[in-house]
Amino acid sequence: MERIITEAIENCKLIEFNYKDEVRVVEPYTFGVSTKSNDILRGYQVEGGSTSSDDLGWRLFTVAKIENINILERNFEPTQDGYNPNDSAMVEIYITA
Repeated sequence: MERIITEAIENCKLIEFNYKDEVRVVEPYTFGVSTKSNDILRGYQVEGGSTSSDDLGWRLFTVAKIENINILERNFEPTQDGYNPNDSAMVEIYITA
């Protein structure tokens, strides 16, 4: 899974996955380690559902909870408002867009 996330960030490709029983389409921005020592992904959700709200936008995903991840053929430009490449939710950043 880490390889897929890294490849998607390197190539600015959207990813699709299941998370908390919802299908999500996400622009992956930053992949790293949380303050709780979990691998996490900061992304901008552009399609799909959410258990916390109906709004799309910035989300933080615990990688261990991601299922059925696929890289889509759709590219994105890493220009979403609010993007911070030095994400404070992460103590270590593996890769960022």
